[in-house]
Amino acid sequence: MELARLVRSIPDFPIKGILFRDITTLIRDGEALQETIDTMVERYIDADIEVVAAIEARGWIFGSPLAYELGAGFVPIRKPSKLPAEKISATYSLEYGTNTLEMHKDAIARDAKVLIVDDLLATGGSAKAAVELVERLGGQVVGIAFLIELVDLHGRDKLKGYDVFSMIQFEGA
Repeated sequence: MELARLVRSIPDFPIKGILFRDITTLIRDGEALQETIDTMVERYIDADIEVVAAIEARGWIFGSPLAYELGAGFVPIRKPSKLPAEKISATYSLEYGTNTLEMHKDAIARDAKVLIVDDLLATGGSAKAAVELVERLGGQVVGIAFLIELVDLHGRDKLKGYDVFSMIQFEGA
């Protein structure tokens, strides 16, 4: 199945000049969603992943079923003020501003093998912040997986030294 054709492109969202890649048109298709999860599982099934850490909110769509299939725990990486217990945070830049991610301080055991998951790799800011959070807690980032990569934004450059996987690559606007 050609998954890229199921991704809707919306110009000028959330602000003028941004071409938003909308995954809701892909995930509403059961076969496409199943292929997405199955492909990620196949990639990481032998990596002994102990925890899947997924970035709010679209990363959770893929992260939770992936954790289930891998027999791993699931850790949500959240936007500010959403987690109830003691947490750590990391701030990052994105295409149209800045944001902060948080994780519970007790979310990752020291030396745990962690897979970070999100829907889209753009400039790499949120993924790099997620890596920082996992590593500050002593986790070992085994891989970083995305459904979509916006190649022209060079987000992969911020993740040098890590195993980065994307299923769909878009170039240009």
